[in-house]
Amino acid sequence: MSVRELVVLGTASQVPTRHRNHNGYLLRWDGEGILFDPGEGTQRQMLRAGVAAHDLNRLCVTHFHGDHSLGLAGVIQRINLDRVPHRITAHYPASGQRFFDRLRYATAYRETVGVTEVPVTADGTLAVTPSYTLEARRLSHPVESYGYRLTEPDGRRMLPERLAAHGIGGPDVGVLQREGRLGDVTLAEVSEVRRGQRFAFVMDTRLCAGVHALAEGCDLLVIESTFLDEDEELAVEHGHLTAGQAGAVARDAGVRHLVLTHFSQRYPDPAEFERQARAAGFTGELTVAYDLQRVPVPKRR
Repeated sequence: MSVRELVVLGTASQVPTRHRNHNGYLLRWDGEGILFDPGEGTQRQMLRAGVAAHDLNRLCVTHFHGDHSLGLAGVIQRINLDRVPHRITAHYPASGQRFFDRLRYATAYRETVGVTEVPVTADGTLAVTPSYTLEARRLSHPVESYGYRLTEPDGRRMLPERLAAHGIGGPDVGVLQREGRLGDVTLAEVSEVRRGQRFAFVMDTRLCAGVHALAEGCDLLVIESTFLDEDEELAVEHGHLTAGQAGAVARDAGVRHLVLTHFSQRYPDPAEFERQARAAGFTGELTVAYDLQRVPVPKRR
């Protein structure tokens, strides 16, 4: 049975707190695992969340600030220690190659697993698989940063009443799906487009075109909301979003489920992030993330 869910490993910005680890987010997508922004302590958070190195297929780093990348060293070494049987692919801003190299070889260990490096050099497609297309978009932060978007290919939903009207049933339905035609009946006549699911991961950034492009039409949007709205000037200065800005982005993009994360330690009440996102007009499902939480990707429409 396929599983599509977000496993939240850490939700703090800049420094960990007693209740929030540095960043770390695992997207389970059918049989694959994509680990985003493994900050310090991610390996231990994986253990607490029941996530194994064998669950990982891709590592995606938005930028090379420590709270988003210092966990790479431990994760990569654990992948090798556990002798993960499949190749791992790593995506990260190409301008940070020296940081990736340092983290990958931070200490001595025995390399047993191939890690394919596919740095991000510009907006565009990074990978195409049968289950998804992975894209990157440039964000606005003091250091080069990219957000990631995963899009499932559109499929077809069979319509029982139209099948019945043409007298099609049993194994013939499978033949029609595979071949696109059964006699004089085409697949389009007895089915409709089933839009593929969409996921986006948006970390440290000011409002910019990349944020809106990544969020557009998402079923699940994970987005930073480091600051509350009253500190918008600080957010702009440091290259971050406020809760209200994140809510407005999700509202305008038609997001179904919004996940707010990357919270500054200065705010004692997490519920205020939800209140401000709601005040911005977002009416969909909303989660203020906490460590070790699991958030399912919404079911297809």
